[in-house]
Amino acid sequence: MLSHNALVVVADGHQAVLLRNIAKYGIELQEQERIGPAHLQDESQGRQPEETTPRDEDEATFAKQLTERLNRMVLQNKVDELAVIADPSTLGVMRKNYHKMLEQKLVKELPKTLTSASAEEIARALA
Repeated sequence: MLSHNALVVVADGHQAVLLRNIAKYGIELQEQERIGPAHLQDESQGRQPEETTPRDEDEATFAKQLTERLNRMVLQNKVDELAVIADPSTLGVMRKNYHKMLEQKLVKELPKTLTSASAEEIARALA
């Protein structure tokens, strides 16, 4: 069960949606922000190994930059509880970059692609 005001991050290698649980009891998600690669461009200069394709590299870079942003939010006490839903490869990159404090706030991870799902569909996946 997610607590009130928990942050839910739904991501793939190209975009992310940040939602907050606005329900006192249960799950009712409200979209806070949509993030694309352009929003994160200046935040990180991470690069992947040479054997990756440009597309893989872009997706991994986006996942790393998104995680760095989430880490900052946690360190700035903007996140009490966190749930992450991402396609398996994005989730794998994100896990490698989690800060210890973020790991403590993480209550749920789902390896699914739900970036185009509605808030209701995302809430059902988390229930």
